[in-house]
Amino acid sequence: MTRYQNIQRHLSENQYCWLITGVAGFIGSNLLETLLKLNQRVIGLDNFSTGYQYNLDQVESLVGAAAWANFSFLKGDIRHLEDCNKACQNVDLVLHQAALGSVPRSIEDPILTHENNISGFLNMLVASRNASVKRFVYAASSSTYGDHPDLPKVESVIGQPLSPYAVTKYANELYANVFTRCYGTESIGLRYFNVFGPRQDPNGAYAAVIPQWIAALIKNKTLYINGDGETSRDFCFIDNVVQANLLAALADDSESVNQIYNVALSERTTLNQLYEMMRSILIERFPHLRDHRPEYVAFREGDVRHSQASIIKAQDLLGFEPTHPIDDGLKHAMDWYTANLS
Repeated sequence: MTRYQNIQRHLSENQYCWLITGVAGFIGSNLLETLLKLNQRVIGLDNFSTGYQYNLDQVESLVGAAAWANFSFLKGDIRHLEDCNKACQNVDLVLHQAALGSVPRSIEDPILTHENNISGFLNMLVASRNASVKRFVYAASSSTYGDHPDLPKVESVIGQPLSPYAVTKYANELYANVFTRCYGTESIGLRYFNVFGPRQDPNGAYAAVIPQWIAALIKNKTLYINGDGETSRDFCFIDNVVQANLLAALADDSESVNQIYNVALSERTTLNQLYEMMRSILIERFPHLRDHRPEYVAFREGDVRHSQASIIKAQDLLGFEPTHPIDDGLKHAMDWYTANLS
């Protein structure tokens, strides 16, 4: 039995109170769904700036009335300390997902990014400390590696940040470390690498590449690839991210706590490869894709050329074992988007 299977069994027999910030977002709502199915009590905090009520509605329909009764929602903003203090009352474990994502958005509005990702993060750390929360697990980012050229990316070696967003996510790691030293706060940071899956928003100027492309393919619209398409990423399906969060929250080895971990597959997929994989999965359901071709545009400012994670540390200290490779994850994602977009 894997470490994650043991954790799932433990949770089915023991109930904790969890706080998920950004609960109405893509990752937050998937964490909520999993925890409620495991009979956990969950408090959710969101201001709906990037999350949606329909994500919560879908979770409610998936988990059923009995499990949904274990969920309490607070509409609030992590930029307001009073909202964070209220949300953390009587909470055992925090999964902090709330942030303002997107490298391009941070370049356009660095102040708003700072307010959410640094001031909001600090508020959540303070509120968690005040409430004596047992552990604070937070969404870090692969953007922290910046311009360091080595592959695969190892947690202990980073370069210079390439965007305001990257600065904010690195500052999160520094603050978490300082709170451990000054206040004894237990924290674990998870550096996500290009997460994708059901309920990831395909709309808007800052949509992630996979949902944006799925929508374009299904609706037979122009699909834009930045650069020559040979840029590569380590794409990670949402179920692997949920696993990492639960492993981090309940890790019982002192060596595994107050650490940073990569969350990925440790694989590289180019944008050209990704496009062909997605088109081949959808082509039977959407025959118009036989003639579909992408349009290549300029490279995107602030992007790194290649990204791939080492997950050895997460495997050794957390027992992290990704269950969904990219092709399997894409098939699951396609099923959801086909049902919800077409």
